[in-house]
Amino acid sequence: MSGASGPRLDADARHPSLTFRRAEVGDHARVVSVIGPWWERPDADRLALLLPRLFFQHFADTSTVVDDEHGELAGFLIGFRSASRPEVAYIHFVGVRPDQRRTGLARTLYERFFEAMRASGCRRVEAITGPPNVRSQDFHRAMGFEATGDEIIDGVRAWRDYDGPGEHRVAFTRPL
Repeated sequence: MSGASGPRLDADARHPSLTFRRAEVGDHARVVSVIGPWWERPDADRLALLLPRLFFQHFADTSTVVDDEHGELAGFLIGFRSASRPEVAYIHFVGVRPDQRRTGLARTLYERFFEAMRASGCRRVEAITGPPNVRSQDFHRAMGFEATGDEIIDGVRAWRDYDGPGEHRVAFTRPL
């Protein structure tokens, strides 16, 4: 947790050259600046709009930033415990630097989040992604999530207009 002495730093034996720490408000600009380059999609810069500063102000204690041995951003997970449904946790946005993919970093971020949320009394984790994001869908299924939706959109079960007109989403749920 952040405090007068700074963020809590953690090592993880699975990733000895990386440092895991709680997100801080100062991380916001750094994180949103990598979304375009890391996502490698035509609309990737628009994705940064899904991660306003408020997540770093109000959900820092449940969000993680990962730095490499040079202090460069290697990954992040922005998540929180639901205020209106305290038994549910929500993973809002996750990113792993392209050269860190397939190292198990995303899995480690999720497992650490699951552990913390389970300890806080949560019994379920939810997340969403867009129908075209097959890589995210495959990852969530591999992590034990079940996908839900009300119709087939772009070849996958998704919720039509979930986030507004034309903003369809695949919703995931996973017990803890």
